[in-house]
Amino acid sequence: MELTNLPEGCISTILSLTSPLDVCKSSLVSTSFLSAADSDIVWESFLPSDYHDIVKKSTTHLRFCSKKELFRRLCDAVYLDCGRKMLKLEKLSGKKSYIISARDLDITWSNQSMYWNWVSLPESRFSEVASLRTTCWLEIQSKLKTKMLSEKTLYAAFLILKISDRAYGLDLTPSEVSVEVGNQITSSGTACLRRREDSIKQQMELLMFGNRTHMLAVKGDGRVPVERDDGWSEIELGEFFVDGGSNEEVKMSLKEVKGQHLKGGLIVEGIEIRPKY
Repeated sequence: MELTNLPEGCISTILSLTSPLDVCKSSLVSTSFLSAADSDIVWESFLPSDYHDIVKKSTTHLRFCSKKELFRRLCDAVYLDCGRKMLKLEKLSGKKSYIISARDLDITWSNQSMYWNWVSLPESRFSEVASLRTTCWLEIQSKLKTKMLSEKTLYAAFLILKISDRAYGLDLTPSEVSVEVGNQITSSGTACLRRREDSIKQQMELLMFGNRTHMLAVKGDGRVPVERDDGWSEIELGEFFVDGGSNEEVKMSLKEVKGQHLKGGLIVEGIEIRPKY
């Protein structure tokens, strides 16, 4: 018997063992494949195992008449936890990614207006972002459980940021970045919050306030901001693997607490956790 002559239910079961990309390609094979590719059996297999809770907790109004439509809606992103988190599925794989807003991050002294301001920006996905006025102690952390993510997946965490025109002191000393799963550090390194070649002002800061040790440190192999398609920039904090066999806590952080010099002008939108390929 040819594969196209199988009952539609059998074809749907077979397609459910593939991927969203494979299903879209298979729908072009024949009318029987096209019909099977739209079935709830197929698309429920690509939805997160906790999709019922996601729909229930979502602050985005979700209307859908099929599991395929729900998958597409989740690929467009939905907001959770009173709009402080954003969940999105990858179209090709169905794997989860999250953006945790600045309001859900642990930012040292962010509740004190002499150090940080909470402002609204039209280009942000969230109602508020954290804007650094001045501080000598920069520490940003976030936590989540691995059960929130897709199993058997390598993830990376990224700090989403902007640098204001009046920024100062952000690159006199490299920041430390790390990712910890359970009690084990899975990734660590250093990062420069500003690209040195982007501003003459930064070079003047080094001449006025920095020293040779700082200059050598910043010229090292630390990570630097990378421009995103959404107009923001991001710095990779580290990576980790979710095996699915446990529910451990993932802790992501960026801190610069050794320099003890004043710095300001950093704007934080949040931390994104997404699959890394």
